[in-house]
Formats: sequence, C-alpha cells, structure tokens
Amino acid sequence: MDMNSLLNIDWTPFVLSFKLAFITSTILFIISVPFAWYLSQTKFKFKPLLEALTAMPIVLPPSVLGFYILWGLSYNSPIGAFFQEHFNMKLVFNFNGLVIASCLYSFPFMVQPLQNGFESLNKSMIEASYIAGKSKLVTLLKVALPNIKPSIMTAIVITFAHTVGEFGVVLMVGGSIPDKTEVASVAIYDLVENMNYEKAHIYSAVMVLLSFIVLVSVYIFNHKQKAKL
Repeated sequence: MDMNSLLNIDWTPFVLSFKLAFITSTILFIISVPFAWYLSQTKFKFKPLLEALTAMPIVLPPSVLGFYILWGLSYNSPIGAFFQEHFNMKLVFNFNGLVIASCLYSFPFMVQPLQNGFESLNKSMIEASYIAGKSKLVTLLKVALPNIKPSIMTAIVITFAHTVGEFGVVLMVGGSIPDKTEVASVAIYDLVENMNYEKAHIYSAVMVLLSFIVLVSVYIFNHKQKAKL
C-alpha cells in the first residue's frame, strides 16, 4: 500500500463512517449520562431487567437486531408511517435511519462504562454533596462526572469505534447507497463481493490503522489519568 494508492481511493465511505460515529456518540452521551447515573444509584428491584434490556444489543445477532430496527423504521410500522406522513421523512435506506440504528446498537457500549465509573465513586463523596445541599443534577455534573474522566473517555471512544466498525445493522437499515449510506465497512464488503481485493485491502488496512490509533489513545489517556490519582 503506497501513498498513491491512499490518495486515489474514495474517502467518502470513511467520511460517512466518522460522521455517523460522531453524531451517534454525541447523542448517546447526552442520553446515557443520566441513564447510567440512575442505574448506578437506584435500588429499584427491576434494575437487573433494565440492565439486561440495555445489554441486549451486545448478545443479539446483528441480523436479528437489524431486522427489527428495519421493520420499526419502515412505513409498515407506526413510527415509520408517522415520520413519513407528518415530516415526509423516510427512516430506512438513508442517513437518518443509520443514526437511529447506530444509537440503538451502540447504546450499551456507552452506558456500561459510564455506569461502572459512577459505581466506582466513593459513596461518601456523593453523600457529602447531598449533605451540602446540592441537588442530584448538580452532584452529577459537578461531583460525579469530573471524577470519572477515564470512564467517560472509554465510553465515548469505544462507542465511536464500535459505530465505525459496525456492518450488519447498518447494511440492513441503510443498504449500500454510494455517498449516502455506504459507510466504510459496507464499502469493504462490496469490494470483496466484486473481487476487488486490492482496493479492499487498502480500505481494510486504513480501518485497522485508525482503530489501532483510537485504542492506543484511550489507553494513554487512561494511564495518565490513573497516574494523577
């Protein structure tokens, strides 16, 4: 793989992949912080049920999850019909549908590291905040979040990387439409299917390199944070 090969490839699938991963990670972080905080603090007897439902995308085959998301977003479902009739917006085989599917599929990868981080906090620190008259929201924003930076970094990066690398769900929901839904993982599949192994090798090598850089960055950050403690 030389420099000319890199310069001559179509970078659009990578741009779409990173755009999807950025949007998905941002949405999930906003949603997951209060949810993970609730899971870490609640003594609700059905908490294991909530945790199991949250973790379902990890154990479900992507084809199964992709099928139900595809059906749920299609015009045949109440959700898909509502968006198409009231907003003239199709949620399948376009980028909007990919965002929704990615949020559902990557949800546990954001929630679980955050929940683990919150549960590792010193309980006396949280109690001291409440005794000082701070609300739950202030305690979350001013006390809890600043003290779980490694967990936040892990959650964001793993969610981002997982979204970039996802194949099954995005293929079922978004298809393979060039410049619209053909993300990097789908582009590699198409290249292999067309027996363009040379280009598939280049695309795959780029993905391996980017994934390695992302993971090294996470470990370096977490080691630096631990060294400060």
